[in-house]
Amino acid sequence: MPFIQTTDADRTEMLAAIGVRSIDDLFEQIPAGLRVKQSIDVPEGISENELWAELNELASWNSTAEKGSFLGAGLYRHYIPTVVDSLQGRHEFVTAYTPYQPEASQGTLVAFFEFQSMVAELCGMEVANASMYDGCSAVAEAVLMASSITRGKQRVVMSAGLHPHSLRTVKTYLACSDLELVIAPLGADGRTKFDGLIDDRTSSVVVQSPNFFGALEDQGAVASAAKAAGAISIASVYPIALGLLQSPGEAGFDIVVGDGQSLGVPTAMGGPSFGIFATRNEYVRKMPGRIVGQTVDGQGRRGFALTFQTREQHIRREKATSNICTNNALMALRGAIYMAAAGPAGLREVAEHCLAKAQYAADAIDALEGFERPYAAAGYFNEFLVRCPVPAKGVNRAIDAAGMIGGLAICEHVKGADERDLLLAFTELTTREQIDLLVKTLSSISQTVSVG
Repeated sequence: MPFIQTTDADRTEMLAAIGVRSIDDLFEQIPAGLRVKQSIDVPEGISENELWAELNELASWNSTAEKGSFLGAGLYRHYIPTVVDSLQGRHEFVTAYTPYQPEASQGTLVAFFEFQSMVAELCGMEVANASMYDGCSAVAEAVLMASSITRGKQRVVMSAGLHPHSLRTVKTYLACSDLELVIAPLGADGRTKFDGLIDDRTSSVVVQSPNFFGALEDQGAVASAAKAAGAISIASVYPIALGLLQSPGEAGFDIVVGDGQSLGVPTAMGGPSFGIFATRNEYVRKMPGRIVGQTVDGQGRRGFALTFQTREQHIRREKATSNICTNNALMALRGAIYMAAAGPAGLREVAEHCLAKAQYAADAIDALEGFERPYAAAGYFNEFLVRCPVPAKGVNRAIDAAGMIGGLAICEHVKGADERDLLLAFTELTTREQIDLLVKTLSSISQTVSVG
């Protein structure tokens, strides 16, 4: 089809149809001093073929994961079943806004009722909401929720092993509040040391397991310490790891949060993602976000509806227990489809592959001269910290030269961290050949250092 060209007469007719004399009249509300007075130097348009060629050239500059990617730190490459893209891409889901209004369609409400049910089961809790923005906002909202439960208590004790983005988000949330944030340090084994920090002034205790450095925390001990002090215990989780590890609910936690990206959402340059949020039934009226409930209509037929919205700012204004009144619903839908497709057995199988790949890599790296794993004693799931004989940035350059994507140089994200520390992640998509190539690259660095 040829492009439609408009003439001056056409434009005059269209302007007349909407009741204005000129294009400038459409922008009269913008102060004259803010308008551009000279013509903008915009290049001439190019053809679609030329555009594709230019974009492909730019894309070729990027490292790809074809030969292997060992970058995790909160975003992980997992296999996404085709059914996830197929169902999530249906127009009735793609074009629909987040389940916000009570008149949301029954199909959407059913999907999120099932999402909530699966998240609650995965976390070992009794109730879950229909998702949050992401894992970071979920942590921060959990802290505020705990404060509304334990009124009068001002101390928030948070592990230094939380993801740095979560720590920064919580600090931002609490900046103008009366709550005191206390960061519990990591011990020599990579686990959080809460000794002497949890007392009767504590509102909540927050821990992540596996933590940001890959170490497995003693969740039962943390939950017990919080309970003894009358505080709310909050666990931040990596959903895939729950295919193998004990659920936080079983460990005794009161609130479970996490980032859902690993459940069927591509890494996509860092987003979008969605957050999960689950708690015990006794705290359901304090929980932020959407909740879809099952009910019956006037004729006794099964139906679904949004419920408990009175906690939120668009209904209760300043009396609200949360200012969250939307979510990443489309991404959470992907999570629901992924969990339904995988099932408990499939999720466990994925987790087993992740652990096995990490164990294979850890054994090989342990055998290299000059490389060590400082937190090996704490145990790990699919990610661990490696202390290299040279700065981690240099190691990543060598990995990139071999055609792979390296890990995370910790010093770029954690103040005071050793510049030699490199965080490496492995998933079911990581092959033995890719790990062997990684180890070969690390070995060449070890030999160079030894010779030097």
